[in-house]
Amino acid sequence: MALDEATTMFLAQMAGSGRKPIHEMEPGEARESGPMMTQLYGPGPDMARVVNERLNTTDGTDFAVRVLVPSAAPAGLVVYYHGGGWVLGDIDQFDTLGRQLAARTGCAVVLVDYRKAPEHPYPAAVEDAWQALNWAHEQMTGIAGATVPLIVAGDSAGGNLAAVMAHRSRDRSGPDLALQVLVYPVTAADFDTPSYLAPENQLMLSRDSMIWFWNHYAAPERRGEPEASPLRAPDFTGLPPAVVLVAEHDPLRDEGEAYAAALEAAGVPVRKRLFDAQMHGFFSMVNVLPGSAAAIDYVVAEIAAVAGTRVVR
Repeated sequence: MALDEATTMFLAQMAGSGRKPIHEMEPGEARESGPMMTQLYGPGPDMARVVNERLNTTDGTDFAVRVLVPSAAPAGLVVYYHGGGWVLGDIDQFDTLGRQLAARTGCAVVLVDYRKAPEHPYPAAVEDAWQALNWAHEQMTGIAGATVPLIVAGDSAGGNLAAVMAHRSRDRSGPDLALQVLVYPVTAADFDTPSYLAPENQLMLSRDSMIWFWNHYAAPERRGEPEASPLRAPDFTGLPPAVVLVAEHDPLRDEGEAYAAALEAAGVPVRKRLFDAQMHGFFSMVNVLPGSAAAIDYVVAEIAAVAGTRVVR
């Protein structure tokens, strides 16, 4: 199926800006588009409480987390890792998405501003993601006022981190996770799958740009490690139930579908949905693409089912 009309128009506008493809930029240059995208999304719903914290790392640096609390008694706690190829993005850029998820599910959302490559290459983002998950678990009663379902979620590179956190929590007797939500996750460093090579998938994210992201994130000899490529994990049994979203026109479609299949083969309950006529990145384009609204509706319903809340439209 061809791209939907809204996506086609958005890509035409982007092309008309004269901006270079990501893989032809330096990281600092590529990051300059973040504030522009944030303005496009507009503000999210008001929260009962917003808490900004900084968590110290073992090497003397730190990173930010933002807790979005929609009510006095949230029904769940979602730790959300944003996309951007481990190089781009921040919690301001994903604030509107986080607020929508919080307001509509009745769950508190913790946005994690993990350290970015190439300044902080693999496994820094993994370690930050793990620290943030454990911090959220420890702070649960302070955030929600009670013990509530704990969920990990993320898109693209953030989906990669969420998947890795599910494995870590199982393997290290970490927090008990009620659900993992993986939106077009990066699960392997294989650039020669059919979806990677398909000409119609070379859009806002392309094969060249994914190679660029991986080159900044992880050395070639480490990319096959399960905490970089969770599809290479030796064991998928005992992982939390999963919701997996994939986009039709996405270089990462095949690895997302392969990851869902590996979970299912191990007996993990999986809800997978292919979003036709959509490209990589559509989920986080809140108030820009209609496909984003449809995907958020789907994720909200899945989270609300676990948290036992009524979906807010």
